[in-house]
Amino acid sequence: MPKVSSVIVPYAAYLRVYEPLAAFREPEREHWARYARRPDLPSYQVELRRSLADLLPTPPVAVPVHESADAFVAEVDGVVCVCPWRTRLRGWQALGELAGEYPEPVLDALIPPVVRRETTQDYERWLERNPDARPWIRTATWQVPINWFVLVSDAEREYDKGGDDQGPAAPVLRYRTPMVQARRRVARGLRALKEAVDEGPLIDGLMDVGRWLEEFHPRSLVELDYGGLVHAVPAGELEDDHSAADVAEGIEALREGDQATAGEAYGRLVERWRAVRDRRSAN
Repeated sequence: MPKVSSVIVPYAAYLRVYEPLAAFREPEREHWARYARRPDLPSYQVELRRSLADLLPTPPVAVPVHESADAFVAEVDGVVCVCPWRTRLRGWQALGELAGEYPEPVLDALIPPVVRRETTQDYERWLERNPDARPWIRTATWQVPINWFVLVSDAEREYDKGGDDQGPAAPVLRYRTPMVQARRRVARGLRALKEAVDEGPLIDGLMDVGRWLEEFHPRSLVELDYGGLVHAVPAGELEDDHSAADVAEGIEALREGDQATAGEAYGRLVERWRAVRDRRSAN
C-alpha cells in the first residue's frame, strides 16, 4: 500500500495497459524480465515526485531528457506483465495538450515559450524516427473520463480505504480487467451508443480508447486507477463510488431502448464528477 507523501500529489487518474513479456522484443524483453524481479519496485507517487522535481529548476525541465527505464509490474495468471512508464513520451504529449487547458499568459508563466518551442521540436524529430510510438498509460486530471468506465465492470472494483498498523496509507480505488474483456465492452458500448445517438464526445472518446487498446497484446491487463483522485473525494463518497456500475446500467438501458433509465444513470455520473471538478477551483 503506498504511503501518503508530504508532496502534494496531483489529482490525476490513470488508464494503464500491462503487457506480457512476450509482447516485447529483445533486448527490451530481457530488461523488463530483470526489472520485474526487483524487490523495490517504485509506485506511481515516485514517478510523480520525479516529474514535479523537474519543474523546480529555472528554466523548468518540461520533458525528461532521457526516457524512463521504469515500469509498473503485475502478475496475471502466473504471467509477468509490465506497463512501461514512458515518461518522456507522455510528457511530450501532455505538453501539447496544455494549450487547451490554460490561457497563454498563464502557460508562459508555467513553461516559458522558448522551452515549449524547443521541446516541441525535439518531439517532432523523435516522432519521425518513431512513428508508431504509443504510451502504455493515459492520464486524466480532476476526473475519470466516462468512456474509461465502459472498459471495466463493477465486479472488478478493488477498494481499500487505507490506514493500517504501520501508519497512514492512501486509499486505493482501481479496476483491473483482461484486455479481451475491455475490447468486448468497448464494442458493445459503441453499438449501443450509435443506435441511440448519431454522434457525440462519448462516442468519439470511446472510439479513441478502443483504437488505443488495439495496439497492445491480446493477453494484456487493463487497469483503471483513481490514483491521486482518492485525495480529492471524501472517504464516504469514495467508498460509495460505483461509477462503472452506473455506466453499465446506462449502456444496458440504451440497448433496451429505455432512455429514462439511461438518463438517470448518466445524471448520477455527471453530478458525481462535477462535484470532484468543482474542488479544483475551491479554496
